[in-house]
Amino acid sequence: MKMNLSLLAIGTMAAVGCATLAGCGSDEAVALNTAPTFVSGTIQRVANDGATNDLLTAGLGKTGLQSAVAPTITDAANPIASELRRLAIYNNYRALVDMTTNGGFGVLYGPNVDAGGVVSTSEGKIGGVEYIAYSDDGTGKQNVTMMVQIPSTFKADSPCIVTAASSGSRGVYGAIATAGEWGLKKGCAVAYTDKGTGNGAHDLASGTVFDINGRPTTATNGAQFVATTPAGTVANNRVAFKQAHSQQNSEKDWGKYTLQAVKFALFALNQELAPKSGNASTVKFTAANTLVIASSVSNGGAAALMAGELDTENLIDGIAVGEPQIQPDGSGGATVKFGTATVTGGGKSLMDYTAQGMLYQPCAALAASVAAAPGAAFINAAAGAGRCASLAAKGLLTSTTTATQADEALAKIRAAGWLPESDLLLASHFAFAVPAIAVTYINSYAAANVADNLCGYGFAATGADFKPTAFNPLTFLRVFAIGNGIPPTAGINIVNFNNPGGAIVEGAGSASAGSKFDYNLDGAQCIAAKAADAAVVANIKAVQRSGKLQGKPTIIVHGRNDALVPVNHSSRPYVAQNKVNDANSKLTYVEVTNAQHFDAFIGNAALAGYDTRYIPLHVYFNRAMDAMYDHLKIGKALPPSQVVRTNPRGGTPGAAPAISAANVPAFSAAPTAADAITFSGTTLTIPQ
Repeated sequence: MKMNLSLLAIGTMAAVGCATLAGCGSDEAVALNTAPTFVSGTIQRVANDGATNDLLTAGLGKTGLQSAVAPTITDAANPIASELRRLAIYNNYRALVDMTTNGGFGVLYGPNVDAGGVVSTSEGKIGGVEYIAYSDDGTGKQNVTMMVQIPSTFKADSPCIVTAASSGSRGVYGAIATAGEWGLKKGCAVAYTDKGTGNGAHDLASGTVFDINGRPTTATNGAQFVATTPAGTVANNRVAFKQAHSQQNSEKDWGKYTLQAVKFALFALNQELAPKSGNASTVKFTAANTLVIASSVSNGGAAALMAGELDTENLIDGIAVGEPQIQPDGSGGATVKFGTATVTGGGKSLMDYTAQGMLYQPCAALAASVAAAPGAAFINAAAGAGRCASLAAKGLLTSTTTATQADEALAKIRAAGWLPESDLLLASHFAFAVPAIAVTYINSYAAANVADNLCGYGFAATGADFKPTAFNPLTFLRVFAIGNGIPPTAGINIVNFNNPGGAIVEGAGSASAGSKFDYNLDGAQCIAAKAADAAVVANIKAVQRSGKLQGKPTIIVHGRNDALVPVNHSSRPYVAQNKVNDANSKLTYVEVTNAQHFDAFIGNAALAGYDTRYIPLHVYFNRAMDAMYDHLKIGKALPPSQVVRTNPRGGTPGAAPAISAANVPAFSAAPTAADAITFSGTTLTIPQ
């Protein structure tokens, strides 16, 4: 692995010829700063003045981020790195939090709200430097993007690092609005990683891929991702995506990549701020003298927990995460009780419960009890009824009318571990999330090649007739900046290539064999069956974790209404396992009512009703970070495990009143018995 460090003034390090300056004319050994061995390729350093450009908002400020008008690319056919970065930060920010003022942006959180929660008139721009490089194992197939942001407010005498693994399958800026914002405003360096999922795409027809800065290229050397395809593969307008088609199962290494980001951050801090010895930087900042909080949300939250379990070098001091997509391995014999009832059927793998959702949600969404669900109109009633009928025809439902079949499907969803609190989210989640996760993750766990056509699904641009078509080249050139790494995204859709009438967008006329208009039940059943294949099961086991956090102080916050990563399959059983398996457990679990997975949906006008029913979990992520920082810095006790009972804003769907502190009560230092989450023997008990 050869590194080109030409963009940094550290080329003379190799000429020093010794690990320290002892024996090189120095009376006392002085450790020299060297890049970690996993760093591959060029290390880039970019300075941001905090005015025309900055770390947090890319020069847009609070106002620009909140604007509905996205930043532009000057030459659409030739986007430059700084413009792609600005557009990526704009889109990633808006994808993770509610950007409406009534929903809390600029009031409870946002660039203009300082680290103490005080709202200012500032645009919240933060100057500083940004280091970017790949991590790789020498094969060139991983190319995990790492980034370190060092704010101008960084305090060398009280150094801190916050990790920010990307949410979902996003690129390296995929935690900018969550862990990134909190860390930068606190004056900490932020260690980002795209976890090996990233936003790498490969247009097979044109051979276009993307470099580390998101610039389109046909040069495969140094690309984020290049699909491996068998000789003679027909492109057929297909696009390969990194998480789905890298054949790496990167999820098993999310913890490792997070720890690598911490080491890269220490390197960058020393390179930037440590004393020099000649032309070489020395080592001032180490894990021993630098506070490190592992953090992030969703998949990024899982990465932080996985890093905590894997950390044998004591790099991490504490962990604070939101809605983690963590998959417990079932070890230890722990149980979970919700109220007085023991939870059964919990702790399923992501693939298992997502496959169940893929099967039953489009039928369950027609149940009368969820008729008022936000986004219900996004479920095609005819296709949903077709799914109900097809499920019954294949013996998966026993009822005989659409209405009763829908009720039965909803009951099956609940029996599979979803809480009734999630019922109203099923329609919008099936419309916008569940098929994407099902198709991407079954490909990842199966280590499938893009040419495998797993269950007939593939990714492609589609036209007005919903059929695959050649890409608009100007759209594809911006995939890095506008995409989220998991189709449908950036004009790329999930296509059912097995559709009897010809390849077509899944969900838009997609049928099973015999042209049954049923949201392609055959495809959903195939995914469920593939989840039981031995190779898939082995790769799922590789991502599951024990909960052994080595006694690290930890806070997990999770929304009770989460329909994407249900608490019964993630945080609840993981916390229970931690209490059983970690002899020195210091884990606090906070379950928040009226909170779900997608804060960005709350202010979305197309999903009216989210705003009246759900509060932003992001507020509690920030509070968890505050609590962990205070615990590690001044010894303040972490809050006890508890249920926080929030107060929805109510009002008219799509026009809910402004959020206030009364809607989002604080953690309690002494929760009542009705709210205290307790653990006894091997049982975690969550109050209803």
